[in-house]
Amino acid sequence: MQTIFENLTIGAFAKAAGVNVETIRFYQRKGLLPEPDKPYGSIRRYGEADVTRVQFVKSAKRLGFNLDEVAELLSLDDGTQCDEAGRLAEHKLKDVREKMADLARMEAVLSELVCACNTRQGPLSCPLIASLQDGLCFATPHLAP
Repeated sequence: MQTIFENLTIGAFAKAAGVNVETIRFYQRKGLLPEPDKPYGSIRRYGEADVTRVQFVKSAKRLGFNLDEVAELLSLDDGTQCDEAGRLAEHKLKDVREKMADLARMEAVLSELVCACNTRQGPLSCPLIASLQDGLCFATPHLAP
């Protein structure tokens, strides 16, 4: 029995996968998605495996993997290389944790600067502008207001 995800045109495939047609073509150019043969005088057709592959790419991107990393994960999809996939995930987790620490530092500095801006009185220069001009925002996460 044929599923609804067999024999799809590129437009129907894109809709089933939740992306636009240009995304499909882009993934094909990047080698993330195979381009099916085009029968003489006809159009290319896609199937359920193609939809599943695009959903895999989308899921990996949501976890922060870039397209090169997604391609590497796709090359490991035979299920026998879990150790290598785990190493890739550990590296990505390290990157995410570093970004979170950077964001926490940025939040702390911005919070202090917003507070300093809101409590300043008189003809003093703006603490945010002054800190940016002096480069203090990047040197230390804790500024004296």
